[in-house]
Amino acid sequence: MDADRGVRVGQRLGVGLLRLLYRARVTGQAHVPSRGPVILVANHVGFIDGPLGFITSPRPVHFLVKRAYFVGPVGWLLRGVGQIPITQRSADREALTSAREVLRAGGVVGVFPEGTRGSGEVASAQQGAAFLALGTKAVVVPVALSGTAGRSKGALPRVRSRLSVTFGEPFDLAGVPDVAAVTGRERVAVATEALRVRLAEHVRAARI
Repeated sequence: MDADRGVRVGQRLGVGLLRLLYRARVTGQAHVPSRGPVILVANHVGFIDGPLGFITSPRPVHFLVKRAYFVGPVGWLLRGVGQIPITQRSADREALTSAREVLRAGGVVGVFPEGTRGSGEVASAQQGAAFLALGTKAVVVPVALSGTAGRSKGALPRVRSRLSVTFGEPFDLAGVPDVAAVTGRERVAVATEALRVRLAEHVRAARI
């Protein structure tokens, strides 16, 4: 995919910066399928979660990123490395269409199902990730992030602090029994809860 070229460049530069600033522990990258459509779903604790997930993904990934960040130099950079702007807490058709195109071309999309930063326990989830997974037959890979919260909201973690990224085992959301048993709008709602539970369980297990 030509669109992945900028992503790869950004990942290479990001790896160097990550090693310089933090002590990052990354495990489970082999769980991410080497080909085919994949959705990475991660918990959301700190401002650095997006860049960290982007940098450590073993494949080029296009994260759904808050549209407000796509202004000025930061916006230029985000677009240059292939990230997708999305309006939070809305059915952003433009963002979902862009994400679908990536997945249908066999690429990887990153989503924070919680929709915004919080405790990172995944107590709730929005429907976008499940909608995309069901519509494109993409495999879902849960990702647990920890150590990414700063001292205040929007702040970066202290330099040289420990960060952790744990990629979990992939699963086919459409194949989950509760999801397979329903149709229509109810199916997306049931799939969203199934995805939320899987991600929350993975986050808890990664912290043990």
